Amino acid sequence: MAIAIPKISLSSSRDIPFNRLVLSQSNVRRVKSGLSIEELARDIERRGLLQSLNVRPVLDDIGAETGTYEVPAGGRRFRALELLVKQKKLAKTAPVPCVVREAGSAILAEDDSLAENVQRLALHPLDQFRAFRDMLEKGMSEEEIAAAFFVAPAVVKQRLRLMTVSDSLLNIYEQDGMRLEQLMAFSISDDHARQEQVWEIVGQSHNREPYVIRRMLTEKTVRASDARARFVGLEAYIVAGGHVMRDLFEADDGGWLQDPAILDRLVMEKLHTAAEDIRAEGWKWVETALSFPWGHTRQFAEIDGTEVPLTEDEAARLEALRAEQETIEAEYAQADEYPDEVDARLGEIEQAILTLEERPLAFDPADMARAGAFVSLASDGTLQVERGFVLPEDMPTEPEETDDADGADGYDHAAYDGRDERLADDGGDEGGEGNSIAHDVEPEEEDGIKPLPDRLLTELTAWRTLALRDAFASNPHIALTELLHTLVRDVYWQTPGADCLEAYVREISLPVHSPDMPGSVPAHALRQRNEGWKHDLPEDENALWRWIDGLDDTSRMALLAHCLSFGVNALFERMPSYGAVSQRSVTERLKRADRLASALSLDLVEAGWQPTVENYLGRVTKARILQAVREARGDEAADRIAHLKKPDMAREAERLLEGSGWLPEALRTIGRPDDTSADMTVAAEGIEAIAAE
Repeated sequence: MAIAIPKISLSSSRDIPFNRLVLSQSNVRRVKSGLSIEELARDIERRGLLQSLNVRPVLDDIGAETGTYEVPAGGRRFRALELLVKQKKLAKTAPVPCVVREAGSAILAEDDSLAENVQRLALHPLDQFRAFRDMLEKGMSEEEIAAAFFVAPAVVKQRLRLMTVSDSLLNIYEQDGMRLEQLMAFSISDDHARQEQVWEIVGQSHNREPYVIRRMLTEKTVRASDARARFVGLEAYIVAGGHVMRDLFEADDGGWLQDPAILDRLVMEKLHTAAEDIRAEGWKWVETALSFPWGHTRQFAEIDGTEVPLTEDEAARLEALRAEQETIEAEYAQADEYPDEVDARLGEIEQAILTLEERPLAFDPADMARAGAFVSLASDGTLQVERGFVLPEDMPTEPEETDDADGADGYDHAAYDGRDERLADDGGDEGGEGNSIAHDVEPEEEDGIKPLPDRLLTELTAWRTLALRDAFASNPHIALTELLHTLVRDVYWQTPGADCLEAYVREISLPVHSPDMPGSVPAHALRQRNEGWKHDLPEDENALWRWIDGLDDTSRMALLAHCLSFGVNALFERMPSYGAVSQRSVTERLKRADRLASALSLDLVEAGWQPTVENYLGRVTKARILQAVREARGDEAADRIAHLKKPDMAREAERLLEGSGWLPEALRTIGRPDDTSADMTVAAEGIEAIAAE
C-alpha cells in the first residue's frame, strides 16, 4: 500500500494598509550601512513593489490579534515604503502586498528573516549582460539602463562589452568553464575567430590568467601611448580606417591600435609632408625616417646658424611670464609645496618661457644650398628636425684663407666643427665596425647560468656609460676630482711625455648600443646640455679663451664637467690576446668606472633603463630570465612562467619586471665613494665574470 505524501500549505497573501505594518524586532538585518534605502525607494516609485513583504500578526496580552502586523522579512522594502510615505509620494493607507504567516507558527520569525537574506542568489553576470543587451535592443540607452538600476554608466558599458565575445566562449563561461575575469579579458577584441583560437591555446596551458589572454590578443597591436600614435593622433588614424581596441576593465592608456600598417603609413605621410615644407626652406636635401640611428650625423660637417631675434611682442610676453613666475615663487616661498593649480600654472609658464628662449636658427642661403636636414619622429611623439648638415662630398674643396694667427693656433677648424657635432650626438656611431657585429643572443642551456654574450654586455655598459656621462656632467665637483686624479696619476705613476701638459679628453664613441638608448633620459639630457653650451659659445674661436676666462666659477666648473663627460668610458670590450690594450686594462677601467658611479650615486633605474625583450630578456637564456623574475618578484612569480616557451617567457617577464627596479649585474652600482680598491675590484671583476667562465 502506497504511503500518501503529505501536502504543504502556503501562507495566504493579501493587501494590508501600510499604516497597519511595523518593523519587527526579529529582523536579523541590524547593520544599516550600505542598504541604499533611497535608491530602492526611487526604484519602487518607478516600477512599483516587485516582491511582497513577509508579515505576522501582532498579538495582545491575551493572544488575540490586534490588527497590526510586524515585518520580520522585508525590512529594507518596508523602510523604502516608509520613506515614500514621508515624502508624500505614498498614502499612509496604501495597500501593501503581504504574505501572512499564521499566528503561533512553529517557524520562528528570526528563521524567516534569516532565510530570506541567506537563500537569495545574486544574478549571474551573464544574465545581467543579456538583460542589459535586451533592454538596449528594445530602445533604452546605456545611460537610461544605468539610471534604472542605479549603477554607473561604466558598469553598463562593461557588461555590454561582453557583446563582443564569441557565443561559444559565453557558453563556456555559462557552464563554469572559465572565470569572469578571463571572459572580460576576451572583450578586448571583437575578432571571434581569434578569441576562440586564443582560448584553444590557453586551454591547453597551465597559465590561463587574464593578462595572458590580453597579451595574446594584443601582441600584434600598437599602444595608443606609442610615439607614432601620438604623432598622428587617434582621430586621424580612425578616419583612415584604423581600429582601436579598448579595455573597459583595466587601465589601458588609450587602448591598442590594431592596424600598425595604417599607422605607419600615416606617420610617414605626415613626416614627408613636413619634409617638403622643410625642403622649401632652401635645403639641398632632406632625409626622412621614423628614427635615425644614434650618431647618424657623426660623419657630417655642420654649418652655423644665427638665432632669430625676439619680436617686440615676444620680448614683452617673455618679460611678463618671468615676472609672473617670480611673483608666484615669492608668494609661496614659505610653503612646503605648491597647490595643484599653482603648480600647473608654473609648469605652463616654464614651458612658454622655454619655447620663447629656444629660438629657431636662421642660415645663410648659400650654406643651405649645400646642406640638408634630417626629419624624424621624437620619442615624445613630436616632430624632430635637425638642420644644417653637409655631406663630405659637398664640403668646399679649396681651403679657407686664414691669417697667421689662425694658422698658428694649432686647431683644425673643420675638425673642430665636426667635434661640435660629435658632442651633440654624444659620440654615437652606427657605421663602421658597429654594423658588422652580429646581434647575438645568449645560447640556450640545459641548466645553470652561462656568461652573457659579449655584444649584450657591450650594449648594457654603453647604456651605463651614457648615464654615467650625464651624472658626471651634472656634478662639477666629482668631475674636477676625477680630472685631478687622472692628472696626478699621469704625473706620478706614468712616464711623462714631451709636451708641457698632456691632459686631454678623447671622445669615446658608442658604436654598439641597444635601440632604446638614443631616446633615453641621459641621451636627451646630454643633447640639451650640449646645445645650451653651443648656443653660449662665442662665434669667433679666437675669442674662446677670453670668453672662458670671463666666466664665473660656477659656469667654469659646469663647462669643465660637461667637456670631461665625453671622455667617460665604462664600456666592456673583449680584447684580442696580443692587442695594444689588454683585458686586464679593461678590468682596471671598469674598476675606476665603478668608483665613479658610486661617487655619483648612479642609479640606472632613475636614468630610465628597464628590462625589455629587445634590450635584455630576449637576448639571454631562460635560466637568466627566471633568475631576474625571481630576484625582482619572488619564487612564486618565477614558477608561474617557468613552463612557458622562451619568447612567451621573455614577454611575460617584461611585464612582471616593469616598475620593479631590477637591474642586471652589469648595470648595478656597487659600493660607496670611500670604498677600498679591493671592494671596487670585486665590483669591476663582476662584469668580467659575467663574460667569462
